[in-house]
Amino acid sequence: MPGSKIIIIGAGVMGQGLAEAVATAGLDVMLIDRTTKLAEKGIRGVADSIDREIGRWGLTTSDKKAILSRIHPSSDLTQVEDAEIVLEAIPEKLSEKQALFAKLDTLCENNTLLITNSGTISISEIASVTQRPEKIIGMHFLNPVTRVPLVEIVKGLKTNDETFDQAVAFAEQLDKKWITVNEYPGYVTTRIIVPLLNEAMHVLMEGVASAEDIDDAMKLGFGFNVGPLALADMMGLDVVMNWMVNLLGELSEHKYNPCPVLRKLVRAGHLGVKTRRGFFNYDEEGNRISSNNNNNTELEVVS
Repeated sequence: MPGSKIIIIGAGVMGQGLAEAVATAGLDVMLIDRTTKLAEKGIRGVADSIDREIGRWGLTTSDKKAILSRIHPSSDLTQVEDAEIVLEAIPEKLSEKQALFAKLDTLCENNTLLITNSGTISISEIASVTQRPEKIIGMHFLNPVTRVPLVEIVKGLKTNDETFDQAVAFAEQLDKKWITVNEYPGYVTTRIIVPLLNEAMHVLMEGVASAEDIDDAMKLGFGFNVGPLALADMMGLDVVMNWMVNLLGELSEHKYNPCPVLRKLVRAGHLGVKTRRGFFNYDEEGNRISSNNNNNTELEVVS
């Protein structure tokens, strides 16, 4: 796998994290989006992420230069024609993912490893639009990709052993701990975390406690490194709501019905860290800003 041509499609928050993780592992990676300008914006996001790590003494300026030199922006999807690994990181919508994989099926060589980073959508449904369902697999990385050591390797109903072994080798090259997941809506991590996040939002909405106190309770009471509301902000509230909507549609269980306050925040464009406002407020570097109004600021957003 050393020397493999690796392509990530989608230069949003997750695509940026994946590109940084691949480049940090010493591999070259092409970051593709609809326009080269969007791909370049994604690389600037990677640079900002590395700057925060430099501020924590986690990386050096030399590391930054080396990592960024391995990430190449593009808007040319035909670059996948000779790729060994293609990793999709576009929005969590089945129709969009299927449209992309149908194109990849016509462009990629037969032995290309095609990976979706979906957190809730059926691998088999994505693969169904291709002539190679055995070569489609899910690798669900968690954000921030460079700091979370886990990846879920998700088998579709027709994913073969060779494809699974290739995904395992890729995960190990990125120094990730992997678990095997048999296809089921929400896999392991998303299915378990979503009801927790949703319930924390309901506790806030019902005025039981402030956002700060809810997160402190879960951190101090149960050993969480990050409270559920801050975690939702980190993931992106739009992403979290898409997960809930997908799981509600798949499983028809009320616990996945997005809390009204989440819907309200997303409608208002307050999506968490990436927009600097969600359940908490953040500065340009993603650090939380203290607020004297944490008890109810989330409930007063206007659309």
